[in-house]
Amino acid sequence: MLDTIFITVLIVAICIALLCIGIFLKGKFPNTHVSGSKALRKQGVGCVQSQDREARQPNKKAIAEVEKPKKRENN
Repeated sequence: MLDTIFITVLIVAICIALLCIGIFLKGKFPNTHVSGSKALRKQGVGCVQSQDREARQPNKKAIAEVEKPKKRENN
């Protein structure tokens, strides 16, 4: 039982060490998100968060809407 726990902890420690080395060498955390895949971007597959962020950007070519005056109710 202790051997299994020791091996598991050792494997996790090695994985964390390798990830840290990769971060230090590249200078940034690896992008494992959908938008980070070049192959998916070529196929037009995008991330909902990225699409939402783009949709929230104001459209510079859009015509500003004019508010209509409110009608008065006769009592």
